Amino acid sequence: MYLKWYVDLIPKFLMANGQLVKLLIHTGVTRYSEFKSVEGSYVYKAGKIYKVPADEKEALGSNLMVMFEKRRFRNFLVYVQEFNLGDSKTWKDIDANVTTTAQLYEKFGLDKDTADFTGHALALYRDDDYLAKPCLETINRIKLYSDSLARYGKSPYLYPLYGLGELPQGFARLSAIYGGTYMLDKQIDELVMEGGKVVGVRSGNETARCKQVYCDPSYVPDKVEKVGQVVRCICLLNHPIPNTKDALSCQIIIPQKQVGRKSDIYVSLVSYTHQVAAKGWFIAMVSTTVETETLSRIKLGLDFWDISKICLG
Repeated sequence: MYLKWYVDLIPKFLMANGQLVKLLIHTGVTRYSEFKSVEGSYVYKAGKIYKVPADEKEALGSNLMVMFEKRRFRNFLVYVQEFNLGDSKTWKDIDANVTTTAQLYEKFGLDKDTADFTGHALALYRDDDYLAKPCLETINRIKLYSDSLARYGKSPYLYPLYGLGELPQGFARLSAIYGGTYMLDKQIDELVMEGGKVVGVRSGNETARCKQVYCDPSYVPDKVEKVGQVVRCICLLNHPIPNTKDALSCQIIIPQKQVGRKSDIYVSLVSYTHQVAAKGWFIAMVSTTVETETLSRIKLGLDFWDISKICLG
């Protein structure tokens, strides 16, 4: 039977020049998986969706900022691209290990709105805690975004054909070539520990010895601590998201301050071009962090309805 739908319950776009993509290339998994560039990267501001400017040319042509702010933002992007931790001449009197990101924004005269989409749509921070931390990581994050964008041009993101499930399948195929064995639907009775370290996995009377175990937290509930919760809404659409130039795939970031929250909201869109939906259909996933102690289904429904009106038309 031919499957027409592949819905990732934990959606994730890959940065084209990020560590995960480099790992996939290094290990050879890319021989068994195909990837397609995501067509656009957008940010929500004051009721409208805008393309995220990632270089000097886009900064000057963006409607996100007024003219004078465009030039300040352009100067900021030039500084970030030229910054080299090993060359003090590129620092311009800024010690990235000491100067906070808020101070960096202030030095270049960026207003609050520009700083907001820079931190959340370029550096991809989920909240504003980063503003009080040294700006080196922020600079590196923006450089990664720009370098990833430069690889394919439309956006910095990649997504595998047939969904993220292709990644473990790719590793399985690669492992099989080198004699690896996969056991599916195998009951796990115990993680064998010695001296406080895991040394194996027991199933019935059989024990597989190992040095490391990668598992879902449900297998080790006594060794993990819940620090947060994510809520998602899956939307099946028969049209692209409005105001994205009919992009067949994209990501929209809704910064926290734009909707009165403490953390951002992410909208990721994939479609039949990624072989994850039937012809002419789209899958939009809205994700955010739960910020209330009690998870009210009614309130979440209303919140997502508001987001759907903003982003999905």
